[in-house]
Amino acid sequence: MKCLDVKNVSRALSIRLPNKRTLFHWVTLVFNRVDEERLAKLGPDRACAEWLLRNGAAVLWKNSNEYMADYNSLPPENQRFYIQAVDATDSAIHHSGFQHFRGCKFIEDVKLIRCSYVEDEALPKLSFLKTSLTHLEILDCANVTEEGLFSLKNLSNLKVLKLGGMPYVKNKDTIMDQLTKALPQCKLKYD
Repeated sequence: MKCLDVKNVSRALSIRLPNKRTLFHWVTLVFNRVDEERLAKLGPDRACAEWLLRNGAAVLWKNSNEYMADYNSLPPENQRFYIQAVDATDSAIHHSGFQHFRGCKFIEDVKLIRCSYVEDEALPKLSFLKTSLTHLEILDCANVTEEGLFSLKNLSNLKVLKLGGMPYVKNKDTIMDQLTKALPQCKLKYD
């Protein structure tokens, strides 16, 4: 019988395998990264739509009546379509992918509902849409705090803002007060 060396056993036990969160985090980053070459080739709306669909969100094209959620149903690359609305309910979009909104000029409506990877860092990047965005919902995004919500003050064209279900937001009254002052033409609701 071979004798075990205590140092080797101790060292072996201290080696940690990557946990699932780390692996999923890495996969999430890969699926959210901006491919600048693809962006230049296809334009911002197509690249943005690919990012959203790849991560489980849906898009509504301008002059369309139905949301598209199937990546394989994207129109041919040589046709130009423009995103009008985004429904990211239960999607895996992450703040590192919000750069895809840069250059999209027709997105009026964004729903971020139960987006577990959306954190405070994502919300300031919605400013890429500040000239077109009129309707925004951020509901049950557990990783959003007051800091992220305060960054919405620069979305001056918002007409409707629905917020709720964010357990780390402790000062709802302060949020509502500051957003109401910054966005006087916006109908705010916080559940």
